[in-house]
Amino acid sequence: MEIFELADTGDARGSSFGPPPGLFAERFPLADVHLTTVVPGAVRGNHFHLERHELITVMSAGPWSLHWDDGDGTPVRTRDFGAGAVLIRVPLGASHAVRNDGTTPLQVIGMTDGPFDPRRPDAHPRRVV
Repeated sequence: MEIFELADTGDARGSSFGPPPGLFAERFPLADVHLTTVVPGAVRGNHFHLERHELITVMSAGPWSLHWDDGDGTPVRTRDFGAGAVLIRVPLGASHAVRNDGTTPLQVIGMTDGPFDPRRPDAHPRRVV
């Protein structure tokens, strides 16, 4: 799992977050983007992918936590975050979940290098939170 806490380069109009320099130097053939929210107390994820690589951006005004493993049978790891934006590069086979520990919704952008196919969703359940 690679985690990048993103710098806020915004101004009086609001915040603005971009990826770290060089992140897309290696080709990432973006094929699907989904925008979601996570309401206070809720969890999204608890799954892993075997075919599609994923980048997840979480933008929050309050506390939240990332939970993951490095593959089947490996220990669950947790990291807490506060307000700001974080980009996460999820490796194949790593189960991952985002939990909203705050009082306002989280904004989440998920990007994958393969299209979503509801007949073959490539989201295999494995609980990490």
